[in-house]
Amino acid sequence: MSDDATASIPTSLSLSKLCVEATSQYVARFADEPQWIVAAPGRVNLIGEHTDYNGGSVLPAAIDRYVVMVGGPSDGDASCIVGADVDEEAVVQVTGAIKPGRITWSSYVQGVVAGFVNRGEQLYPFNALVRSSVPLGGGLSSSAALEVATATLLEAMLGEEILPLEKALLCQEAEHKFAGVPCGIMDQFSSVLSQQDSLLLLDCRSQVVEFVPFDDPAVTILIANSNVKHELTGGEYAQRRAECEAAAKTLGVETLRDVVSEQLEFASERLGSVNLGRVRHVVGEIQRTVDAANAIRAGRWQEVGQLMYDSHASLRDDFEVSCDELNLLVEMTKEIGDAGGVIGSRMTGGGFGGCTVSLVRTNAAQSITEVLAQRYFQQTGIQPTLFTTRPARGAHRIK
Repeated sequence: MSDDATASIPTSLSLSKLCVEATSQYVARFADEPQWIVAAPGRVNLIGEHTDYNGGSVLPAAIDRYVVMVGGPSDGDASCIVGADVDEEAVVQVTGAIKPGRITWSSYVQGVVAGFVNRGEQLYPFNALVRSSVPLGGGLSSSAALEVATATLLEAMLGEEILPLEKALLCQEAEHKFAGVPCGIMDQFSSVLSQQDSLLLLDCRSQVVEFVPFDDPAVTILIANSNVKHELTGGEYAQRRAECEAAAKTLGVETLRDVVSEQLEFASERLGSVNLGRVRHVVGEIQRTVDAANAIRAGRWQEVGQLMYDSHASLRDDFEVSCDELNLLVEMTKEIGDAGGVIGSRMTGGGFGGCTVSLVRTNAAQSITEVLAQRYFQQTGIQPTLFTTRPARGAHRIK
């Protein structure tokens, strides 16, 4: 991309075309038609970051980018999983005592299979091929989408469905035990439960879900991938979670959800400056999430935008999980401003790279994309990936 280049909003493979390509690749590899085709979406979190494992609320939506799995019974004794996008194959154990091993992309599949076996399900060897349009390493929950797609494929294979909440929790446990990431419940719940044209307001303590309509055609979600990769298994995510747990213990509460803002005035000496910032972010973010849901219901978009900017500032300064590239993207959207069609913007996901999420006026989405792509490349030398999405349907069986 040249310094004066512009960018159009890229179109990903539609779900139907992704299924067609995955089926063709499965036939080429296994010389048989797949019996089952399933899909599970990635997600973007509009607001409510690092609140899920603190018992607070989150406000994500499924994106129209999916992990597709096609599969069928195996003639052999082993289950073969093909990762078509990474050009790798793996053998997955489906019987006996299944233990975590070296962490690879197939660990997410193996963890879900182990969860079904631990439930007492009798699995038999199968073959499967995975295709994905969910960006990897961008904080859009490609791992949760793979887990949920695996669970949905196993449901199809067994001819039964488990309860949605149980399914999400099984997938979360797979990520904890087999991928080593102590994630909260948001990602898996989003992939399992999301509905078209709705945000998912999830109370992560009670696990109660409310659907917040997002059906105004004049407002669009714009995702900007900084293309700075991050690995949450690197320790930063676990460190933040440990800091939150330590702060909760210091304050004598079960989770930081139980802290009220007035307590912070008297807690600085006990917490220290670092953990005080962690608590200040979580307490403020939980309230911002509830406020944003109410404002969206009422169509108060200016208020929603300010809450998103406030969320980013808190993640940058108090929780310290942003990075220069994410900060730059948010500042550039703020410069475009309401006059240019931007409602609000913030980093999304675990942090340390990945994506920003913005709310923009639909009729300005193309021009905003062009400006952000050009300016970001000029200042970083990195070509970003930008795309728009509507809240999409959660995991489902296609065949």
